[in-house]
Amino acid sequence: MIKQKLTKTKSKMILITKTLVIFPLGGQVSEWRSVLSGVPQGSVLGQLFFVLYINDIDDSVSSKILKFADDIKIFNTVCSEEAIGNLRTDLCRLFAWSKEWQMLFHIDRCKVMHLGYNNHSVDYFMDAVQLHVVHEENDLEVVVTDDLKCENQCVAAVR
Repeated sequence: MIKQKLTKTKSKMILITKTLVIFPLGGQVSEWRSVLSGVPQGSVLGQLFFVLYINDIDDSVSSKILKFADDIKIFNTVCSEEAIGNLRTDLCRLFAWSKEWQMLFHIDRCKVMHLGYNNHSVDYFMDAVQLHVVHEENDLEVVVTDDLKCENQCVAAVR
């Protein structure tokens, strides 16, 4: 059972400022406890709250961003030192946003894929942690490779 108080704040449309929860256990329930962050699991509006909450994440970056559920992809054409610097700056801005709004990235799950033959395969960082470079990634059951060939996707589809 959950009680919530919704308010408007800053640039966010909706923020859950106070949540109280009880846990049923063995036919009895616990006392009400404060929850400092999170979206109620299983609620109909939970996904909408999450989308509204992260909607401004791309306001401070110049690179392109794709958002799907709790997954974010940042990408751009990188053909100069300036573009490399811009992408690195955007990663820093994303991390700063995540700290400010207490929605931290799982940096150990963040990855870099360099696409194209003339790509400057440089290192990228979040919070001074070097991001792991991959050559293949499964994204929503679609296999994407750094050479953009579809043979691995065909093999995966046959399985």
